[in-house]
Amino acid sequence: MTDVRLQNLTKKFGEVIAVDAIDLTINSGELVVLVGPSGCGKTTSLRMIAGLEEVTSGQILIGERDVARVHAKDRNVAMVFQSYALYPHMSVAQNLGFALKLRKMPRDEIDRRVQKVATTLGIAEVLPRKPKTLSGGQQQRVALGRAIMRDPAVFLFDEPLSNLDAKLRTAMRAELIRLHHRLEATMIYVTHDQVEAMTMGDRIVVMNEGEIQQSGTPLEVYDDPDNAFVAGFIGSPAMNLFDGRVTSGNGALSVAVDGLAISLPASHPAGRAGSVQLGIRPEFLELDPPEGWATIDGRLEVVEHLGAETIVSLFTSGPEVTARIKRNDALRHGTTIRIGADPAYVLAFDSASGDRLRA
Repeated sequence: MTDVRLQNLTKKFGEVIAVDAIDLTINSGELVVLVGPSGCGKTTSLRMIAGLEEVTSGQILIGERDVARVHAKDRNVAMVFQSYALYPHMSVAQNLGFALKLRKMPRDEIDRRVQKVATTLGIAEVLPRKPKTLSGGQQQRVALGRAIMRDPAVFLFDEPLSNLDAKLRTAMRAELIRLHHRLEATMIYVTHDQVEAMTMGDRIVVMNEGEIQQSGTPLEVYDDPDNAFVAGFIGSPAMNLFDGRVTSGNGALSVAVDGLAISLPASHPAGRAGSVQLGIRPEFLELDPPEGWATIDGRLEVVEHLGAETIVSLFTSGPEVTARIKRNDALRHGTTIRIGADPAYVLAFDSASGDRLRA
């Protein structure tokens, strides 16, 4: 197993800075997910690690070797692409064994390894077939198998599940997690899907505008976001974010958000700034909140009954609010309700910088 270290890694396209001097260590055997919106620099970073994109400046250390200016074929990495990139004229078996054939490995050894990998991935029965006859999930397994056959130091994944339907994507996520545990390999995975990042990564790295915003375990980043961007990007449904003005009096704070007033204890971090952005996750909002909670009154505009839970959109005197609550069959469009959150779960961010305000 091998660790990967990015040191001051930068990529410019003319005057545009796609990746801005990032520092990141992926530990040996770790599955790290780079996540962020389109254009955040995650795929460009992955392509620089793979050797498919030229580095403007900085280092890429795989083990103790700086490969920033080493040819892609000499880096001992394997990349799985969104488009699968299979050879259409070859059978599945030939696709899997191609890299070993180039190394002039004996035919019987290639066949043995192909059979072993195909059995592991559940594609042994399709070995004689051509890629065009396979389903999307089978093609993705072949692409995965081809990477495994190379026995690389590092696996790189560029949004490999984005072409699959929702059900198959969920199944393949679980398959990749099992594969990671089985191989104990170093893996770097790129996605724009924060659910994918949360469910798969030992650690997630949230990127925006070419910079790393935060790195940590999925639950660390979810529970303790460093800034408003991370708070709003991680979580589904997305965190409610309200821009407001803080006033104090009578031993409490009041945050004016358009026509809405949200009350908080005087000790709340929001009191550290005049202009703040409050963040409340939909799942922390509850019906009929007790005394002392931050409360919001409004009219139900959208009610989504999902079985185990109900998601509602609430029109208030200020912004629209989304809440994710326990199943409630009685909720209907047009009903006026009160929801609220424990102040401990109401986050505050500086309006100017977006940085988290902490106690």
